Amino acid sequence: MLENRGFRVPTPRMIQEELATSIATIGLAGAVCEYPNKLDHVLHGADDLRSPRALHPAFYGCYDWHSAVHTHWMLARLLRVVPDLPAAARIEALFDAHLSDANLAAELAYASAPGRAGFERPYGWAWTFALTAELGALARAGRSASWHAALQPLAGLFRERLIEHLARQTYPIRAGTHANTAFALSLTWDYARAEGDAALAEAVRAAALRFYDTDRDGPANFEPSGNDFLSPCLVEAELMTRCYDAIGYARWSQRFLPGFLGGIAARLLVPATVSDRADAQGVHLDGLNLSRAWCLAGMADHLPEGEPRRAALRKAAREHLAAGLAHVQSGDYLGEHWLGTFAVKAMTQGGWPS
Repeated sequence: MLENRGFRVPTPRMIQEELATSIATIGLAGAVCEYPNKLDHVLHGADDLRSPRALHPAFYGCYDWHSAVHTHWMLARLLRVVPDLPAAARIEALFDAHLSDANLAAELAYASAPGRAGFERPYGWAWTFALTAELGALARAGRSASWHAALQPLAGLFRERLIEHLARQTYPIRAGTHANTAFALSLTWDYARAEGDAALAEAVRAAALRFYDTDRDGPANFEPSGNDFLSPCLVEAELMTRCYDAIGYARWSQRFLPGFLGGIAARLLVPATVSDRADAQGVHLDGLNLSRAWCLAGMADHLPEGEPRRAALRKAAREHLAAGLAHVQSGDYLGEHWLGTFAVKAMTQGGWPS
């Protein structure tokens, strides 16, 4: 049975003001940095040859569309969880400029155009959901409600597309990059609970159980791949914390990842080595360390008290966070345009070990 845990509200306990300000500064600069830009754009004719900002007036910065979306999520999360954030006024001004009705209507028109049904599926969809949920939380906390309202039509389009896609999807995608199904379902689940969308939550629940309930002996020995920023095994294991109570999860996770205390799965407790941060694919491994951190912490939090794996998972989560944070502010745009998001998610994820 699916445990009704509700939306886990993040806390600022692991965010220090100085670090938060540095990450926010990088995000604010990236959100308005139009070039370099890697478009996910299918040309149907010469009229489609337009600049990133003309195509995407809200989400034109940060190298690519989904990074622009999740940078706005990162800034919204920092605005909510860091008291007296010095960059608060700049973040609000950015949101007023980017998240307007007109800009988001243009984003909706772009995504709705013929031939774009798969635009940013599922990664960009999931981050749009996460941003919408975070803006809703900001509205409830007393910030402007206009940003959340303006994003609703685009989130609604992606919601309908995701439900339709899940009904047709026979197999999950287990990549360590953008196409990963489990990661998208995790963000979508949290959005559905935050927004009170029972139908979407049920669609995610059904898909998660259909795809992963019977999994055994996850291939931890194949990780990491050289361009992973997600661990296929751990994002699945983190997703499934939403599908069982603590006892049920202990049983499922033991079947899926046996050996955390001395077997093959123990390799997932060791931070990945990054050999080339100037390479767009190689620097993904810094993000992998950060995403592993939140997955390991979430898994530990959902195991029963006294479960022997809890301590090992918590220790590994702290080590992965330290390894990832050391390179968030590298000065290299290939990493800086997105790693701050992963750092903030890792530091504010519910269940983080203090």
